[in-house]
Amino acid sequence: MENPQEKIGSLQRRGFWRDLQSLWQGLGLTWRHLFQARERRSPLHIADPNYFQQDTGVVTLTYPYESLPVPENGRYRLHNEIDDCIVCDLCAKICPVDCITIESVKATEEIGETSDGTKKRLYAPVFDIDLAKCCYCGLCTTVCPTDCLTMTKVYDFAEVDIKNMIYHFTDLTPEQAEEKKKLWADQQEAIAVAKAEAMKARQQQKGE
Repeated sequence: MENPQEKIGSLQRRGFWRDLQSLWQGLGLTWRHLFQARERRSPLHIADPNYFQQDTGVVTLTYPYESLPVPENGRYRLHNEIDDCIVCDLCAKICPVDCITIESVKATEEIGETSDGTKKRLYAPVFDIDLAKCCYCGLCTTVCPTDCLTMTKVYDFAEVDIKNMIYHFTDLTPEQAEEKKKLWADQQEAIAVAKAEAMKARQQQKGE
């Protein structure tokens, strides 16, 4: 029968050689990677047919001097082309996190047309997108009738102050917005006065 002390010694020797073998394998792997680090992988898009052919070389990019290409249909920072916006409010209504704030002012004169020929009847004194709240679902871009709301390729827009994550898109200054509101109110008042006078004139004609 084997002596317990001899059995323990045998197990310790086997454990020592197993550990030594593991260390040697790890050292070999480290030296192999150091040898391969003489070359660098090219920053290829994952759709590139050569993407998986680069199985050696340094992977890490020197960001921000290098960056991987981003997909054309990726969902990143939102942008609103305000000249094409008809202020329909559909994007704000469909947003699941309420990150879009819109105020509108009705125009008393002809504003113009969007790039697709849609008539513009409203000004946007306020069109804010809070990208700190945005969940990048893309629903707002889907419902936009003039395709003025799009997601750009910009994905790195970190800010120290969270208030800087609110992006402002507007076609009026605050002073212009107040002026347009006053013009609309004056026009509506004039219309109401004209209607009242017309009604009074008709009643007088009936009385005669």
